[in-house]
Amino acid sequence: MDAPVIERLSRLDRLLPVWILAAMGVGLGLGRVIPDLNDWLDTVKIGTVSLPIAIGLLLMMYPVLAKVRYSEIDEVAADRTLIVSSLVLNWVIGPALMFALAWLLLPDLPEYRTGLIIVGLARCIAMVLIWNDLACGDREAAAVLVALNSVFQILAYAVLGYFYLELLPGWLGFDTATLDVSMWEIAKIVLIFLGIPLAAGYLTRRWGERTRGVQWYENTFLPRIGPWALYGLLFTVVILFALQGETITDKPGDVVRIALPLLAYFAIMWGASFALGYRLGLSYEKNATLSFTAAGNNFELAIAVAIGVFGVTSGQALAGVVGPLIEVPVLVGLVYVALWAQRRFYS
Repeated sequence: MDAPVIERLSRLDRLLPVWILAAMGVGLGLGRVIPDLNDWLDTVKIGTVSLPIAIGLLLMMYPVLAKVRYSEIDEVAADRTLIVSSLVLNWVIGPALMFALAWLLLPDLPEYRTGLIIVGLARCIAMVLIWNDLACGDREAAAVLVALNSVFQILAYAVLGYFYLELLPGWLGFDTATLDVSMWEIAKIVLIFLGIPLAAGYLTRRWGERTRGVQWYENTFLPRIGPWALYGLLFTVVILFALQGETITDKPGDVVRIALPLLAYFAIMWGASFALGYRLGLSYEKNATLSFTAAGNNFELAIAVAIGVFGVTSGQALAGVVGPLIEVPVLVGLVYVALWAQRRFYS
């Protein structure tokens, strides 16, 4: 990468791919060395999500949401081009693309295919904030689009699940599956993983600016808590790989089969979204936000639904778990692509 691009990242951010690979290796090692670690980590849960993963996600999201300038959100919400583009990409293009890739690349593996479709229906509301921040995207726009995805997720997830798993395959003469998930279960996951850090970030900014001033908050407080977002990300990666370390190493062929449509999905969604935003004349910051929110997925919800409906040892659950294992390194790579594209197309 060219020096001007690298210089946009802190030393910690600059070596993020190395830290991610190390975290993946540590997680796999722990999962193999300690056979009962999977059961122990999965004993305590928040809703249907393992408590260690929940802690990592909340720790990861809080510093990013504390950086958002909430007073500027009204201006972002008025940008109809950004809002409409995001809704179309997330709730029309994304699920349809994952459905097509799952059937095209996994026609003989119905459990994994169903798991991937479940992943495609869950639009990102958490980890995307990290990718957007690393790519120097618009934080206020990210907060608005994530909140919008959350509302649509509660209202539309079960309906889209019925359409893509039962109705559409039936019309096309394919095998069908049933997705029995309540609106309340989806709302509970959204409230935990977005509501808690969002409220904490908003209240922290209000308190910090009111008691110590904007300069102290922006120049002293935020730099202190900023690195904790990446610490939370690395901790979450370790736990995810530890939970599925044995399965991943025992079924490498299955993991590769699941990974192929996911790789295609992330690349196509991000590339198409960035090209669309560029053609629409969006600024780089908003275009990066549009692309990452369209490409990312809500793996907390996908895993919870797959386990709740099909069971923890099901192929659907394995496909849900492989989702973030592929998404994390791929979207880290796309952060570098975004920064290169900023220099190449927005200079």
